[in-house]
Amino acid sequence: MEELSVNTGSRTGFTDITAKVRAVVRDSGVEQGVCLIHVPHTTAAVTINENADPAVQEDILKELNKVIPFQDGYAHMEGNSAAHVKSSIVGCSCSIPIDGGDLALGTWQGVFFCEFDGPRSRKVWVTCR
Repeated sequence: MEELSVNTGSRTGFTDITAKVRAVVRDSGVEQGVCLIHVPHTTAAVTINENADPAVQEDILKELNKVIPFQDGYAHMEGNSAAHVKSSIVGCSCSIPIDGGDLALGTWQGVFFCEFDGPRSRKVWVTCR
């Protein structure tokens, strides 16, 4: 398992970590297999989506914030309940096939770390088998 560091600069946002994950896959020596990407935080997530147009990530965050507002009478005392809900909905891990020593992603796909309670220093764990 390799640990990646991600420093986020705002309360919410997507950070493209595709190149960092690809480097882990390359260094692993795995030619055919699976890459597991896991975020060990309860107020962050990881997802695969379009990485050609940054407006896509903005639209996703806009809709998540509309459906899950920052303030909504939550019982959790820390004031970050919306971040916990968003993390659960988006998910803390994803798997990507490895083919020819590289991530088998579609033409427009990228891997994104999703910050819902920043800014923070975060971790991402990557395992290749």
